[in-house]
Amino acid sequence: MMEGTDEDSRPSAEQTRANLQRAIQYWLDKSTIHTGPRWAFFAFVLALFFLRIYLANGYFIVAYGLGIFLLNNFIAFLSPMDDPSDDDGLRLPTSDSEGKEFRPFTRRLPEFKFWLACTRGTFTALVMTFFSIFDIPVFWPILLMYFFILFFMTMKRQIMHMYKHKYVPISFGKAKYKDAGVEHGMYGGGMGKKR
Repeated sequence: MMEGTDEDSRPSAEQTRANLQRAIQYWLDKSTIHTGPRWAFFAFVLALFFLRIYLANGYFIVAYGLGIFLLNNFIAFLSPMDDPSDDDGLRLPTSDSEGKEFRPFTRRLPEFKFWLACTRGTFTALVMTFFSIFDIPVFWPILLMYFFILFFMTMKRQIMHMYKHKYVPISFGKAKYKDAGVEHGMYGGGMGKKR
């Protein structure tokens, strides 16, 4: 009757993995509204990566790969979900008659997923700098020059695309109203100010 009670009480590896994933997803969900601290954390991890590259005086190919990865994510962040240059009928309005229906700018890569991909990529690159197999000797000034050329040509193409199709992917937040959430009435309630 008492056989196997010790093994039944221990969580299996699958349960442990599922619990860990659930905990990570919980904290990711809680962090969605905290945009500033999330990007500050990304800047911190990126600064650690640059410090590691500087102190190790190597891993330039990892840094180049991370730069290309971040550039690719940035372009996806700036691009609309429905590309207006496609001829499938879905395009941004170019005149008042076409613009009767308001369609907000929808990104191909939302801000949270952009942050998450950049943070994961930077953390992965940081971990890669601790393994000598990734320290491939290269002449880093050539890689740096090539990255800047690639960056400027890609951004020029993206800005021309934005200008041609008349969309701006950057907004500085929603309008804030003075008494938003304040309930005036018999019960007061809500998130309003205390009287």
